Amino acid sequence: MIIYRIRIICKQKVGLASMISYEKLWKTMQKKGVTQYALIKTYHISPAQITRLKRNESVSTHTIETFCRILHCRVEDVMEYVED
Repeated sequence: MIIYRIRIICKQKVGLASMISYEKLWKTMQKKGVTQYALIKTYHISPAQITRLKRNESVSTHTIETFCRILHCRVEDVMEYVED
């Protein structure tokens, strides 16, 4: 029980310090005319990855690179650092 509680507290503290936002991804997708459906069906992006991005959870740099290739854009068009 104690170890479980410590992990929750540590996770909350890390989340409060700063955040990566993927809000720009959705705007870039709209500009480029790429839907979430196309990401899944045409580009074989996992629905779980899309969910993680919607929740502003961490994803690998490989995932970010894949989105940049699909959308023909820069990293800045997909994500940004937001300080709390």
